[in-house]
Amino acid sequence: MFATLPVTALRTFEAAARLRSFKLAANELSVTPTAVSHQVKALERHVGCALFDRVPRGVRLTDKGARLFAGVHGALLDVAQALDALRPAPASGALTVSTTHSFAALWLVPRLGRFHQAHPQYLLRLDATPDPVDLLQDASVDVAIRYSRERYPALHAACVLPEWFGVYGAPARIAQAGRRAPALVTVRWRDSPLYEQGWQAWCDAAGLPAWRRPAAEHAYTEEHYALQAAIAGQGLVLASSVMVSDSVAAGTLVPFRPEIRVAGSAYTALCAPGRERHPPVKAFLAWLRKEFRGQALRGGQDKADARG
Repeated sequence: MFATLPVTALRTFEAAARLRSFKLAANELSVTPTAVSHQVKALERHVGCALFDRVPRGVRLTDKGARLFAGVHGALLDVAQALDALRPAPASGALTVSTTHSFAALWLVPRLGRFHQAHPQYLLRLDATPDPVDLLQDASVDVAIRYSRERYPALHAACVLPEWFGVYGAPARIAQAGRRAPALVTVRWRDSPLYEQGWQAWCDAAGLPAWRRPAAEHAYTEEHYALQAAIAGQGLVLASSVMVSDSVAAGTLVPFRPEIRVAGSAYTALCAPGRERHPPVKAFLAWLRKEFRGQALRGGQDKADARG
């Protein structure tokens, strides 16, 4: 059944597709770029179609190449898992999750205890970074949770958590809030006008244009700093419904004019195609899907309460 299966060519193809470079694949496999090219051409002859388009800075998968990569990458992970399970001390019960500092601190880490309790056999390593991770090239990262309105057609999107923005403050601050412009807390991300536009949209919707000229404005580079500043009473903060959910549940922040909401983006859990079959990744994504669903349901109930 497997006598004619081009195993070497498939392993070479997987590396070239994941790294999007024959040269990088050659370095990983300890062969020459010419050898990689020969193996890929042989595989293309075997399947009867082109698997790559050549581009100036490397190679790009064709549609059929992307389909093959999803199957081959997952199959090789399955083989690696089966081999590892035979070892006296299996080492594959681990996964690495990449996300931003704020999402890790404000949402993910407080919930990870439930994952550890449900799956004590898996070791989860959290890589918090503001920089996006290339999941096809960086095989050390299993799952990335990204914040964006973009779609990722080359990746497997496991689940999505949408958000909206509202204004929140410490209870004492909210009790004093009126039509007079208060001190505001905001976030200034690098090269992102999201919060500036969000404040403008919220003030317009609330009929409070004077708030665009606040008594004072305190800006931070990360959302968890901004929320801590608002909890400490420094001002009112424009915050993501996702990021603020635990602070609202604890009563350290309360909404101001909860009926006014500004559309946000979404958090998407992504992995390289096929990696969702790897047992630790499969378990984490199933758990995360459940947590996302619970968060979305609570957000819907909050919206109904605000309207009521």
